[in-house]
Amino acid sequence: TLRFFHFRAAQVAQFVKGAVIRVYGMPRSGQHGLEIVHPSYRLLGEGTHALSDTLDPVYPEIEGFGPGSIRKLIMQALQRLPDDAALELLPSSWLQKLALPSLRQAILTLHTPPRDVDVAALHNGLHPAQRRLALEELLAHQLGLRRQRLALQAEGTRALRGNEVLVERLREVLPFVLTNAQQRVYAQLRADLTQPRPMLRLVQGDVGSGKTVVAALAALLALADGRQAALMAPTELLAEQHFNNLQAWLTPLGLRVCWLAGKVTGKARTKVLAEVASGAAQLVVGTHALMQEGVDFHDLALAIVDEQHRFGVHQRLALRDKGRGNTPHQLVMTATPIPRTLAMSAYADLDVSAIDELPPGRTPVTTIALAAERRPELIERIRAACAEGRQAYWVCTIIDESDEVVAQAAQTTFEALQAALPGVRVGLVHGRLKAAEKQATMQAFKCGELELLVATTVIEVGVDVPNASLMVIENAERLGLAQLHQLRGRVGRGSAASSCVLLYQSPLGQIARQRLDTLRQTNDGFAIAEKDLQLRGPGELLGTKQTGLASFRMADLVRDADLLPRVHAMADKLLADAPDVADQIVARWVGSAARYAAA
Repeated sequence: TLRFFHFRAAQVAQFVKGAVIRVYGMPRSGQHGLEIVHPSYRLLGEGTHALSDTLDPVYPEIEGFGPGSIRKLIMQALQRLPDDAALELLPSSWLQKLALPSLRQAILTLHTPPRDVDVAALHNGLHPAQRRLALEELLAHQLGLRRQRLALQAEGTRALRGNEVLVERLREVLPFVLTNAQQRVYAQLRADLTQPRPMLRLVQGDVGSGKTVVAALAALLALADGRQAALMAPTELLAEQHFNNLQAWLTPLGLRVCWLAGKVTGKARTKVLAEVASGAAQLVVGTHALMQEGVDFHDLALAIVDEQHRFGVHQRLALRDKGRGNTPHQLVMTATPIPRTLAMSAYADLDVSAIDELPPGRTPVTTIALAAERRPELIERIRAACAEGRQAYWVCTIIDESDEVVAQAAQTTFEALQAALPGVRVGLVHGRLKAAEKQATMQAFKCGELELLVATTVIEVGVDVPNASLMVIENAERLGLAQLHQLRGRVGRGSAASSCVLLYQSPLGQIARQRLDTLRQTNDGFAIAEKDLQLRGPGELLGTKQTGLASFRMADLVRDADLLPRVHAMADKLLADAPDVADQIVARWVGSAARYAAA
């Protein structure tokens, strides 16, 4: 039975005895057997087969167009599809090797799949027609980034001499010895910096692996040549921490380290800008205030960007323009390890180094997952830890809510913990506090004046309090693996055994359970990144807009990872032998390489 509640007389007139119609809808049990309510239907002409040779596609709705109109327009477009000679950009030998159809055939198959098509393969994105489109899309993105890299390197730059006099002086006074991984990455940076083309290198290092000191050594190579370096971080908290470390290391060497952030105003700002312009400021540390107009360097040789995934690609490149006609070398750093497959695609415009070894003496953090009902015993544990002279973080997380709601949740938790722990000095930090208040509270915690810090995820990046050895993360099931790992990295920075408690609301979903299990089992950021990629997919992992890894329409970096080695080989071949074809592929999928950079 076909059931219509709203119908016109013209519709009724179509349903004459003997007419053949093809109906689409969801059958359900009705009073008289199976029925379909408000089906889509098509009146078939005489002699027409009830079922066509191809499946009918169902397209997502577009405002102002009904499903029938969309289908009709697409079918008209398919009739105008050029033949293979005009459409195909990839050599047929490449497609044969991979058992993939031509682009024309792939498009026709996806819009008009034959009746016997492998529906499961289509559903999972594994049909050869889908793989053909994914292959070309991955290739386009790879070529776009590689083109961008070639353009940057073609600009040329003044090579540094590699004078290590300042490097050796710093290494002599550091209170620690560099790990093998730090030494290896420094050697890679030095090799890049002594070339007459701009360095473009990403240094990945797990939380606490010592990226800042490696960046400092690279900066000293620039300073030894009488030139300048700049370090940009995404938050004032992190930038100021870098400033304090670098000042402590470099000022004794007779070097001038300057601080420039949004809150530096008036005469102080004028003074800093004058020092930057004259070259008196040898190393300038700050936030994105460094990129603003009016910040003119005397001779910028090295631009360092920390936590690069928090800046867009265009921001990453913005410091380059401060080189006054001479392209500075670029070093970007991240404490969010990126799986190799993803790094090869997302950062094809960068060389990638990894500091994959923690300094000796760092104690692994013990991680446990605890149901929220056991909160009272957790509070007792904090009381005991604080009584022993240790410090703790309590992190409040509310996802997809406004700053105001998160701040309110943190305020409520702060008041509850103050009431439950009368002898403990508790502080509060959240995103709606003024920068000065945040700084003062963080400083009080760092100096040991506070024992427990209630915070939102503002503490995720780069806060260094070695005496803090216990962290509680509320609603841990709502956060991604990478962010949980970053938060956990705030403890375990001293010699005391440290713990991280993942407080979760029951019942746990399957993916949330896998996340918490992964964190309990390993402290290795690279292993965690691989797992995060499996569970969440690349767009979420990197933050599509932030990385410049434009969102894919057909490709999926996890599902199509096996295509990536082929894609890289194809990109090499096209750039070497058919650069015009490479440009056509980029234009078809992502516009121009220049537009890609600004994504």
